[in-house]
Amino acid sequence: MQEEFPEFVEKLEKEGLVYTRVLGEGDDPSSPIGRGWQSTFLTKDKAVAEERAAKLGMKLEWTGDGVRTVMGPIPAVKWDESRGRKVWFNSMVAAYTGWKDARNDPVKAVTFGDGSPLPADVVAACGRVLEEECVAVPWRRGDILLLDNWAVLHSRRSFEPPRRILASLCK
Repeated sequence: MQEEFPEFVEKLEKEGLVYTRVLGEGDDPSSPIGRGWQSTFLTKDKAVAEERAAKLGMKLEWTGDGVRTVMGPIPAVKWDESRGRKVWFNSMVAAYTGWKDARNDPVKAVTFGDGSPLPADVVAACGRVLEEECVAVPWRRGDILLLDNWAVLHSRRSFEPPRRILASLCK
């Protein structure tokens, strides 16, 4: 991306990204986002949800039947001390191409930190780079996989429900 779109990467490094999602009250298995605000924040109390969101650096804007979550601006490229290099550390392509349901427009799901839209052609090119670099891990029932998110981006392929994967993030 740095070689092909240096101005884009420079703006990402300068501005970061803002992620916006609209969540309903309950879970929606037909949505790629899936979870409603109550299961996202593990509460039915809006004040508790706001408190938990604030601890994550997220703002909540309540709507008639759910909440609009705004996260950022947050860095899209970070410095990895252990490897001594910059790393691509964002969900830009996933949000831009996949956060589509009755409440969410994926093109508006992620913007530059200044609120300006991402160029569709550059996001598509980034998606191609990610696909070229992708390593698929074949899963079998009972498997456990550990990933260093600073070394590799995690993702998933499209799937048909039902499917259940438990994940945990740790430092």
